[in-house]
Amino acid sequence: MSRGQTFAPDIAAIERLADTAIAGLPEAFRVHLKDVVLRVEEFADDQVLAELGIEDPFDLSGLYSGRPMGEQSSMPSGELPPMIHLYRRPLLDEWAERGVSLEELVTHVIVHEVGHHFGFSDEDMHAIEEGAG
Repeated sequence: MSRGQTFAPDIAAIERLADTAIAGLPEAFRVHLKDVVLRVEEFADDQVLAELGIEDPFDLSGLYSGRPMGEQSSMPSGELPPMIHLYRRPLLDEWAERGVSLEELVTHVIVHEVGHHFGFSDEDMHAIEEGAG
């Protein structure tokens, strides 16, 4: 007889993993993330998917929205704050397929989106990852 039931991590659990990942970043990076909002949602909305040309919502596990740090002005302009979006269902799907820990996957996505905050393109980050081994 089972003592309990195991459930997929909920939004709050993914948010805790993301917060832990951010807390593990070097202080030199964390200091520049204090105004970045973290949002965890089930999926990206249809408008975001359409803007990115993505048909399958499972193909997007994270997104940075906002101006990269070097393009932000010191005067607020009424824009939304920069945000890192994590999408729970695509993350769980990728977790099941890749065979890595969920902590490792969430950390990878957080680091990738933080890279966008610092102005790196996807190509820049792939080159950095390849260079790191």
